[in-house]
Amino acid sequence: MNTITANQLKTKGISAIESNLDSDNELVITVRGKEKFVVMDMQHYNYLRECELDAALHETEADYQAGKFVTETVENHIKRVTNEI
Repeated sequence: MNTITANQLKTKGISAIESNLDSDNELVITVRGKEKFVVMDMQHYNYLRECELDAALHETEADYQAGKFVTETVENHIKRVTNEI
């Protein structure tokens, strides 16, 4: 994963990001020597979001298969959720 400093970003602007994303999907921006931000193009971001949604779907399907769900009325659901907060 490529890394640039916040100062490089200040002086070179978006070209610093674009040139580094050519060779990698993600770019870490450091501030005072510490990794602070990650930049990526929208295509890679959308891919990661899709992976995240797939993982949530698989987790939900596993919970359903294991019987980890509740069937209730809307009113009872609101009461249960409100009491858990």
